[in-house]
Amino acid sequence: MSGRKTGQDGMMRLGLSLGSVGYHYAAWRHPEVPADGDMDFRHVARCAQVAEAGKLDFVFLADVAAVRNLDDPRVARHREQGHVKLEPLTLVAALAAVTQRIGLVPTASTSFNHPFALARRLASIDHLSEGRAGWNLVTSTSPDEARNHSQDGAQDSEARHARAREFLSVVHGLFDGWEPGAFVRDRASGVYMDPAKMHRLHHAGPHFKVRGPSDVDRPPQGRLPIVSAGTSDNAQELAAEIADMVYGGQPSIEGARAYYASVKARLPRYGRAPDSLRMMPGIMPVIGRTQAEAEDLFASLQDRLHPEVAHGMLAINHFPDLRGHDLDAAMPDLVMERGHETAGREPELTLALMERARREKLTLRQVFDAVSRGFWHFGIVGTPATIADAMEEWFTTAAADGFIVQPPLLPRGAEDFVHLVVPELQRRGLFRREYEGATLRENLGLPQAAWARTPARV
Repeated sequence: MSGRKTGQDGMMRLGLSLGSVGYHYAAWRHPEVPADGDMDFRHVARCAQVAEAGKLDFVFLADVAAVRNLDDPRVARHREQGHVKLEPLTLVAALAAVTQRIGLVPTASTSFNHPFALARRLASIDHLSEGRAGWNLVTSTSPDEARNHSQDGAQDSEARHARAREFLSVVHGLFDGWEPGAFVRDRASGVYMDPAKMHRLHHAGPHFKVRGPSDVDRPPQGRLPIVSAGTSDNAQELAAEIADMVYGGQPSIEGARAYYASVKARLPRYGRAPDSLRMMPGIMPVIGRTQAEAEDLFASLQDRLHPEVAHGMLAINHFPDLRGHDLDAAMPDLVMERGHETAGREPELTLALMERARREKLTLRQVFDAVSRGFWHFGIVGTPATIADAMEEWFTTAAADGFIVQPPLLPRGAEDFVHLVVPELQRRGLFRREYEGATLRENLGLPQAAWARTPARV
């Protein structure tokens, strides 16, 4: 394939999302998966080291600070994985000690944190990792998470994004509270710090009042690369304003192209060039050396998908309750459950799958199969060459600047991607063979973040 290449150096960016023990709902039941891996640091460290061996840009840690869907009787939480996990900022601090080059991107919410506390944690991680930290900035829509933080439910989009903008301004102001060279540590003169290079923030805004400065020196990267996500107008606008990468969830190339164009079109109003923001759709590759081997691996996961878990998988995606329906009978005509009107873009995907089920007379079991192959994200079952073909097409036709890999099972999915797909991408000149720099910003091709005095907001 040939076509347009994006990014500063024409290379795609790749991250590995360490989602518990894998992104397939039955991953924990597979014999190659450590069922307790979500709480086992050795498991997470092994996956991160595999990603580093493949020269991937970063590992990514998604997070919602809650055990979700406990109140929905359609969701069989007693059969599902992912109830517990290691807190992501704590985890990346530990990963910094067992990795050397790969970036470390934890999730932290602007809705349920305070900017001073988070700024000192993020800056500390950047120092501990010698400039390899990033930040997945989320505004948090989960009602379960809200109820753990003294709220009855998530705030509306306008309120969450207004808080996020102010939150980030405070964090950046605290990062820049110390100019480079502020700590002279001159033993002879007895001068430890140059007070002229220390700056109190004196921020007083609608949500926060922060004097500053931070008690952690400026991060090695100056400002950490920021990941954001979301398809609402508010989410896309925030991404265009502040993000370095956008984690997308488009299952089709047509949807990915439309999302790519929509976000990139917003960049000029913030004085940004198209290549200043990397669009990174999620991809769940089920990999085999042959197509039959890949299909067998997928089948082995589907065979372990308990019907109660599969029904819950549909329920959280706005399907009606189908628990009493024959798994091998054609799907009935369906009406989407109420309450989807404010649920973002997911209902569009559900409606499309409902229409496909009617058109092709799919059974419920076949619908389970379709959702498991890729509903929220780009799913593909195939050989390294087939997967590389698809990634190249997305990359060269304005659907992606790179991908965040969501392995169906871990560690095998990470190992298969690094050992089988990465060499194919390298052979095609689409991905690096060695890291270009020492920091995450350098490896992403982002410019150095210069020190800037952040004005007080009153």
